[in-house]
Amino acid sequence: MTKKAKLLNLPKILDVRGNLSFIEGGNHIPFEIERVYWIYDVPGGEQRGGHAFKEQHEFIVAMSGSFDVVVNNGNEEKIYHLNRSYYGLYIPCCKWRRMENFSTNSLALVIASTRYDESDYIRDFNKFKTFINERD
Repeated sequence: MTKKAKLLNLPKILDVRGNLSFIEGGNHIPFEIERVYWIYDVPGGEQRGGHAFKEQHEFIVAMSGSFDVVVNNGNEEKIYHLNRSYYGLYIPCCKWRRMENFSTNSLALVIASTRYDESDYIRDFNKFKTFINERD
């Protein structure tokens, strides 16, 4: 698996009746799917996330509307603007991420490589930087 966050295109089947895209774990994204959740009804100006995972990999798709995903590797930060349902952002483990600038009625689909495990979360940025430095 790659160590960098990156945008991945999804299959896009065009049809006059409406387009279709899909995701297959291990094929379109570099992990098998263990959990899927979605974020919606985010009030204006609010952020989601603000944490990193020790093991979990994620793939985030803007199913509706738009939002930004800010990814930090401990040294630099990059912003990804998501606003289409035929591509998404792959985020490997050990990356700090937050989601912000949600448009009205936006819907973020998050596909995860692990089941929920609170012990996998790093919720303090200084602890995240320490974890990254000790890991390298």
